Amino acid sequence: MENSVWIATLAAAITAGTPILYAALGEILAERAGVLNLGVEGMMLVGAVTGFMVAVRTGNPWLGFLVALLAAGLMAAIFAFLTITLRANQVVTGLALTMFGTGLSGFLGKPYVGIPLPLSFKPVAIPFLVDIPLIGPVLFRHDPLVYLTYILVPLLWYYFYRTRPGLNLRAVGENPAAADALGVNVFALRYFYVIIGGMLAGAGGAFLSLAYAPSWLENMTAGRGWIAVALVIFAVWDPVKALLGSYLFGGVDALTYTLQAATKIAIPSFFLKMLPYILTLVVLIIATRQTLVKHIGAPGALSIPYDREER
Repeated sequence: MENSVWIATLAAAITAGTPILYAALGEILAERAGVLNLGVEGMMLVGAVTGFMVAVRTGNPWLGFLVALLAAGLMAAIFAFLTITLRANQVVTGLALTMFGTGLSGFLGKPYVGIPLPLSFKPVAIPFLVDIPLIGPVLFRHDPLVYLTYILVPLLWYYFYRTRPGLNLRAVGENPAAADALGVNVFALRYFYVIIGGMLAGAGGAFLSLAYAPSWLENMTAGRGWIAVALVIFAVWDPVKALLGSYLFGGVDALTYTLQAATKIAIPSFFLKMLPYILTLVVLIIATRQTLVKHIGAPGALSIPYDREER
């Protein structure tokens, strides 16, 4: 009985960590290119509401997921234009994008509050793999959007560290002037990775409204975008570590329900809901200190606008 409870908790950790993972992977792409995007929360909300709207109208969650990617990508393109072309302050612009996305999603989603989703992403057990003791039920009984991250994370790791385009990406984030001198189009690459990063944030939002809790509620991301931004530092800009960190935060979230069911002590629900955010603060402090000590992690040109005339 105890094993089944912990297996269910670990499986729930993966599910709860998946939206954070999508957003964190997108932010890693943007920051690796030297652009700090603090609009992740807003893009997740826009992805969640547009994906839900289209899925309700069409009955097709995959179409809703695609539209969520495009909507969040459009927001990221606006952010890219302001910060890369116009060289606006990235922190201020990102915060403005979050506020804009929060307001826009609330306005667009108001008629959809309380409307059930006719068809959502359902868990699909992978034959044979799901029968592996302990590991199978934890890893291989999820919906397709979770399985997509199993492919995306190793692909991004290989892309970063084993391909020429990945080397160009890291060069643009570390020293854009040197990359530019070698013929790399810094502006085009930054636009591309910021937009792709925004689309991944939208995927995280769509996962919430189409799979995790198939519904629309205003501010349903509940700060997960900010957790994803903090997670990027914890993961030292590495996709594999981002996966582990996402499942850690998801595990804390899932553990709150296990504690309520398993303990006979009355624990206030508000305290349990605080745990993922307390962990975020603790991990951020520890990871930041380690990064400073080891002098590793953050791209050298992160949040610094590039001007070819100032080379």
